[in-house]
Amino acid sequence: MTERSLTVPAEKLEYVRSSYLDITSRIARAAEASGRKAEDITLLAATKTVEPEVINYAVSLGLRYIGENKVQELLSKYEYYDLEHCDLQFIGHLQTNKVRQIVGKVSMIQSVDSFKLAGEISKQSAKNGITTDVLIEVNIGREENKSGVMPEELEELIAQSAALDSIRIRGLMAVPPICDKKAEICNFFDKMHHLFIDISDKTLDNVSMDFLSMGMSDDFEEAILSGANMVRVGSRLFGARIYR
Repeated sequence: MTERSLTVPAEKLEYVRSSYLDITSRIARAAEASGRKAEDITLLAATKTVEPEVINYAVSLGLRYIGENKVQELLSKYEYYDLEHCDLQFIGHLQTNKVRQIVGKVSMIQSVDSFKLAGEISKQSAKNGITTDVLIEVNIGREENKSGVMPEELEELIAQSAALDSIRIRGLMAVPPICDKKAEICNFFDKMHHLFIDISDKTLDNVSMDFLSMGMSDDFEEAILSGANMVRVGSRLFGARIYR
């Protein structure tokens, strides 16, 4: 980790500290309500537009997983992350021509939605002598403007990708549609959980359904109640994003 001299206002750090305590408390309550323990749920901080100094402060509070959405932003911040104390993942849409730039830098790529992408990740991982963990992204809302494999094509993509030598399938990820009512978002979460259980029951080679990654700042509790064991929280932890 390289140090930078940027000074973060004390009130910003206090906001992050207070938010982190609130989020972890709410995760614990939701986990208990779903028949699990707080440690069964992984909190991953979505760090898009967040300065490394602020990210590292959250890590000092106990945050152990962070995720970036954009390759260029990840690369620009990479040397400043406190990677001795946290795990870096990629959670955004990934183009095949940018795979080589992040393989070996991230522990998991959560957004695999095609065999072409899975193949490129495997190819670049083999070049680096590593195996990369991936999640298969599902377009559970069938939205034309979103990435993700359609639910009915999920099993075929998993079977194809699992045959590749240098990736390891660790679960599923989804970004459901924005919903006005909690019941609507819960319906999408429940559908994802059913897919997760169905794949888990098949005991496929090179496939371990360890993670169901769904739920963000506005709905992570509902996601946990529907079976998620990884939630991706950004603005609720760091405050509203500032785009430059």
